[in-house]
Parts: sequence; structure tokens; C-alpha cells
Amino acid sequence: MILSTLFTAIAFPEIDPVIFQIGPFAIRWYALAYVAGLIIGWRLMMRLAGSEGSNISAKQVDDFLIWATLGVILGGRLGYVLFYKPDYYFSHPAEIFMVWQGGMSFHGGFLGVVLATLLYCRFQKIVILEFGDLLATVVPVGLFFGRIANFINGELYGRKTDVPWGMIFPGGDDLPRHPSQLYEALLEGAMLFAILLIFRKTRYAEKPGFIMGLFFAGYAVARSIVEFFREPDAYLGFLAGGLTMGQLLSLPMLIVGLYFMFRPSRKAA
Repeated sequence: MILSTLFTAIAFPEIDPVIFQIGPFAIRWYALAYVAGLIIGWRLMMRLAGSEGSNISAKQVDDFLIWATLGVILGGRLGYVLFYKPDYYFSHPAEIFMVWQGGMSFHGGFLGVVLATLLYCRFQKIVILEFGDLLATVVPVGLFFGRIANFINGELYGRKTDVPWGMIFPGGDDLPRHPSQLYEALLEGAMLFAILLIFRKTRYAEKPGFIMGLFFAGYAVARSIVEFFREPDAYLGFLAGGLTMGQLLSLPMLIVGLYFMFRPSRKAA
């Protein structure tokens, strides 16, 4: 069946990962996607803080941007190094800093932002769960742009398929594959963002930590679903129980998310 679709498979669009270059200085779509996600998410978070009677001020959100940026970049890169290719990077330590070549882990970036949030809220004496609800609402924006960047780079493509929209990626054995990066952009990005905005308008949002928990659980479910279409990393393959690394790392996120969603509310004294 896969061979019969070769004549109808979609060719990967020829998109130069470098937008423009002057000497050694280059602007890449990958970096621009992270910048766009951070800036748009930051502006949306400031708007939410200023328009919904939140105890979090727009100024506090504004000051958090540099913390979030460091958490995403440092956590995302170190997570990729430690979770996915530790042997390779420990043998080639100089390449750890070559983030323009790709290789960022969402789960690592997630842990980096969690740590940055905990430290920032402690220094600013902000209620962590309330700040977390605001932050979680806008994170899917960054996820959307990040997955689009993965697609442009032709990386993290899907498994072989015979669906009509199968795409032939560079390095993909010249066989049609699922454009799983676009699936992730849709599920982890656009759809999860819409769900979070909808729930912000319900009584569930009155419970501190609920929106944050919904994001944790929603991302874990979306990522686990897409992993059935995404090609496992060649250097890892399938792990325990036929699961992928992405699914295993999503499991604790799901548990934590469900805890914050369904934990009993504290009664007022």
C-alpha cells in the first residue's frame, strides 16, 4: 500500500531553514519560532492579567519574560541532551550549545519553566497556582510555533503511512510519512489553547491550579496520541511496553495534571 502512494505522496516543501545570512550571522526559522512563541505568549499573558480581575499584575508578567526565556532555552536543550542523546553529547560536549541545529525537548523546557516560575513567584511573593494558571493558558502558543519550526526543519517526522496526505521528508527513506509535526501543532498548540480559553470562562477556573492541571493533562494526552504517528528517535526506538520516550515522559505530567484538576479545594477558615 505504501508503494502505491508514492505517486500521490506530497513532496516536502523546499523551505530554507535560514531566513537570511550575513557572513557567519544567520537568522533561522527555528529561532524565530521560539521568539514568536515567547513574545506572543508574553503579550497574551499580560492581557489576561490585566483584564480578568487577576491578582497578578501586567508588570509582574512583564518582568517574568526573561525568566521564562532562560527556562525554555536552558531546560529544553539540557532535557534533549539528557533524555534523548546523553551518550552522543557527552562525547561531543561542544555541540551541546549548538541549538540552531535543532534538538530541544519540550519536557526539558517544561521543567525549566517550572523551576523558573517557582523561583520567580518566591522572589516576588506571588501565589504560585494563580500565576501557573495564567502561564499555562499561553504555553500552547509557543508549542504551536515550535512544532511549525520542527516541520520547516524537516525533523521529528512521522511513521510510514499510506494516507493521501503522506509526505516524503528529506532523510525519510523516500517513503511517505505522517507530517506528525503538524499534528502536534494542531493538538498541542491550537486545540489545547482553545480548550484552555474555554475553561477559563467556566466555574472550574475559580479553583487555583485547575487550568494549570488541565494544561498538564491535556498536553500529556495530546503528545501521547501523536506519538503513535511520530517516528521514534532512531537512537532510542521503542522502550518499555512498546512506548516511546515522549509517552513515558508524558505519564508523570498526566498524573500531576489530574491531581491539580481534581484535588479537594481548601475550605475557608
